[in-house]
Amino acid sequence: MLRRRYYILFVARDEDGQLRKIPLPLKYVYGFVAAAIVGAFTIVGLAGSYTRMLLKTESYNQVRADRETLRQNYQRMAEIAHNRSVQVASLGALANEISALYGLRQNRLQAAAEPKPTPTPGKAAPAPAALAQTDDVNQQQVSNSIDMFYKLRAEAMSGAVSRALEGGLTSNFTGDWTELADAPSMWPVEGRVASSFGERQDPINGEGAFHTGVDIDAPYGTPVRAAGDGDVTGAQMGAGYGREVTLDHGHDVMTLYGHLSAVAVYPGQHVTRGEIIGYIGESGRATGPHLHYEVRLHNVPVNPYKYLRMTYEQAVNLYDSSSPGQ
Repeated sequence: MLRRRYYILFVARDEDGQLRKIPLPLKYVYGFVAAAIVGAFTIVGLAGSYTRMLLKTESYNQVRADRETLRQNYQRMAEIAHNRSVQVASLGALANEISALYGLRQNRLQAAAEPKPTPTPGKAAPAPAALAQTDDVNQQQVSNSIDMFYKLRAEAMSGAVSRALEGGLTSNFTGDWTELADAPSMWPVEGRVASSFGERQDPINGEGAFHTGVDIDAPYGTPVRAAGDGDVTGAQMGAGYGREVTLDHGHDVMTLYGHLSAVAVYPGQHVTRGEIIGYIGESGRATGPHLHYEVRLHNVPVNPYKYLRMTYEQAVNLYDSSSPGQ
């Protein structure tokens, strides 16, 4: 018995106008249909995978954008926290100074209010041993006074006393007057104060920030002078202040000079008040040529205005008037 075979006939007309029949076995049609179904499923699978990949890519981009936003917010909060810490430390230093001044005055008032001892009638005279001990104490005081005299004379010859008087030394001052003599009391450069110490609007990003010094405008290349005698502890390219110089004046007082165009000193060098240490520039984060001048007490920025008392010409005149033979 013969198997039945099924065909699909394709009828076409040739160029001569005759009809031609093309038989196609049905099993090939099944193969084409199966291949089409498999291809359709493959296309659908690929489309689904591509769609899932697009969704994952979009989700990844969103996570990355959120991470960048969090990083910027954290950096901004860190800067704000740093500025607040500097501000609190500066205010704490000012409060300590006020407290010390108030306590000094209170001690003076208490000392003035204490009654002086009066001799009691009929009291026995001190013994000879006590008198001898008193003489030894008096001789020691005289010796100390003579040593202090020679010390003051030597310092007066060097002009330190004149600098201390100029820095605020008065007749009733009881602190260490050498701190006033060594204080950075000279303006490092003459010019307009463009930005003061304290809260301000950052000129670069326009946000609120705490300014740890004063900005003094001056022409490009103007010499910058040391505000006081000291040792150079840094003369390098900084991050925000560009080329900067730091001086150690002793008594835990330091000064910083930023945005310089050139540096004229080297670390370890000892400089004197008025000596050129650099030149005005606009290196670092600056919008124009100026000097960022900073005073640090115990490594805490304080208001430089409490130290700025004279210009370079006034310092030269003061030194000349206090030198011997003038």
